[in-house]
Amino acid sequence: MTTAPARTDLYPTRGASEVLTPRKDPVVWSAPGSPGPIDMADLMGFERDGFLTVDQLIGDDEVARYHSELERLISDPRVRADERSIIEPKSQDVRSVFEVHKISEVFASLVRDERVVGRARQILGSDVYVHQSRINVKPGFGASGFYWHSDFETWHAEDGLPNMRTVSVSIALTENFDTNGGLMIMPGSHKTFLGCAGETPKDNYKKSLQMQDAGTPSDEALTRFADDHGIRLFTGRAGSATWFDCNCMHGSGDNITPYPRSNVFIVFNSVENAAVEPFAAPVPRPAFIGARDFTPVR
Repeated sequence: MTTAPARTDLYPTRGASEVLTPRKDPVVWSAPGSPGPIDMADLMGFERDGFLTVDQLIGDDEVARYHSELERLISDPRVRADERSIIEPKSQDVRSVFEVHKISEVFASLVRDERVVGRARQILGSDVYVHQSRINVKPGFGASGFYWHSDFETWHAEDGLPNMRTVSVSIALTENFDTNGGLMIMPGSHKTFLGCAGETPKDNYKKSLQMQDAGTPSDEALTRFADDHGIRLFTGRAGSATWFDCNCMHGSGDNITPYPRSNVFIVFNSVENAAVEPFAAPVPRPAFIGARDFTPVR
């Protein structure tokens, strides 16, 4: 009888205590001077800070088209009843719709748009596939936020992504004010992995998509990160976009203003970093949250 060789876990997490691990992967994977829509200065900023903003990625007509499709989806009873829809606990409104590029051809066309996927290929230095897509709806008057976290911590622990070769883009479909629950990132936090304490409960995703628990950093760790890196709040008109590295410490507050904040969120992963078995969970999350189809975006 033979046993399978132990695999290397570069980023331990979900153990007895929090663990800090220096990043072992590049941030920008493409060779210097490789062609793409991002200029060298912006790539260097992404390497340093872990994020890149684009003031107008899509135009006003396109914003109107995508926002109209978002409203159609969240108003459709069939979409609401689908397991890919996450319901806001307080209001019982739709909070997010996952795998939106498979539900909607309108959003599928956005994923294939070279302004979008071209930047992902340039940052990750390879063909890419969609690890996750969703629309986020944050209506006014009390929609809850997303607590501080590193996406990679969850994607590594619960989806089985081995390396930090994943990038996200949040494209604003409504204006992001400094008051309506915008995205906050700690610049430079992507250079250190914070392994969280505590085991992953069975079917953790059912709870974490509404309110994060497992994979949440301690107050002490977050204070150290904030002291070291500061906090940047992102504002911008509809059509703007923020690209950010998978290991950025980020979150957003509640929206108690009258002004909604809605966006489409796409996660691109390198085809050379395909998901394996989870590193700190009993089973992988469902494929609509963490894809197991690694077909490149064309």
